[in-house]
Amino acid sequence: MKRGGWGEQAAADYLTAQGYTIVARNYRTRWGEIDLIVQDDRYLVFVEVKTRKSSTFAAAREAVGAAKQHRMVETAQIWLSEHPIARQPRLDVIEVYGSEGGPARHIEHIPNAFEA
Repeated sequence: MKRGGWGEQAAADYLTAQGYTIVARNYRTRWGEIDLIVQDDRYLVFVEVKTRKSSTFAAAREAVGAAKQHRMVETAQIWLSEHPIARQPRLDVIEVYGSEGGPARHIEHIPNAFEA
């Protein structure tokens, strides 16, 4: 399994352990992709997973720039138009640090990652 897929699985396992339910994985539109869509009692969460071996040079979240944020918002709006739901939508980033084939060394969950 490549690092991205390994990181997404680690993030999915982490979120499930936190009480979230996986709604969809790798939702794609012509505008972009959302790695994970999860929900709890209150929120429907669109998650971008960033996987790195370490944060020596930069935090993984720094790879989610303005263009990626815009694509995520567009893609989330399309999903919501296709799947009306009463839960409050939210955009999160999860950083996964480690090497594929082993357990994640560190997982950082950033709720509402794009708030100004």
